[in-house]
Amino acid sequence: MPLLGEIAMSKKFVFITGVSSGLGYGLAHKFIKLGYEVFGCSRRTPGELIEQGLNFCCLDLEQQSDSQEQFSRWIQEVKSFDFVFLNAGVLGEIKDMQECPLDYLKRIMEINVWSNKWIMDELFSEGRSVEQLIAISSGASLSGSRGWNGYSLSKAALNMLIKLYAGENPNTHFTALAPGLIDTAMQDYLTAIPSDPRYAPIEILKAAKGTDLMPTGMVCAEKIISVLPKLRDFESGSYADIRKL
Repeated sequence: MPLLGEIAMSKKFVFITGVSSGLGYGLAHKFIKLGYEVFGCSRRTPGELIEQGLNFCCLDLEQQSDSQEQFSRWIQEVKSFDFVFLNAGVLGEIKDMQECPLDYLKRIMEINVWSNKWIMDELFSEGRSVEQLIAISSGASLSGSRGWNGYSLSKAALNMLIKLYAGENPNTHFTALAPGLIDTAMQDYLTAIPSDPRYAPIEILKAAKGTDLMPTGMVCAEKIISVLPKLRDFESGSYADIRKL
């Protein structure tokens, strides 16, 4: 497994969505420390990262009409990205599908799937190149666990979206990557849910909270960076789970 510095020697530009907290924050922090020019976006402003040198743009990925043009202008001068991380996403509430209004599900899909479509459309426009693109997926995209409703639907759709773009862009290596459990605000919500036999995975998460089985975003970011070369052994467009690498 290569050292982080060995990867950084030949790389220059990184783009990351959702940099204000969690895994996105950890990835941005690590890549800045490695000497990359890091472009990061989120709704909330990560002041500490900006002080470290993050090239930041405040974007609401739910609002394509306002954000897509702003995003296009922001990255206009960049001719290539070595790494792209489509990390931003929302969980929604844990409840049964019958309790989920369509507007609620459409919002999750807008953020977790369709925002990634217009972001990739802009990234690959005007002859811009991307060497390696990683979309943060989830084991929920395969498990279909009761209660994960829009999150499971959106991550399953994201897996296929990545596979489709991989077929259209042979010069870029794509991966839909499940990063495993990460100690984030999402987990704070999940582990605070009262025990309910309908939603069995909640108990697994509660047991993992505060242990090495649920590392911080910073620790997970370092692990993801370390396996980036290994991901290229998979067929472009594949789904991978970091816990099985």
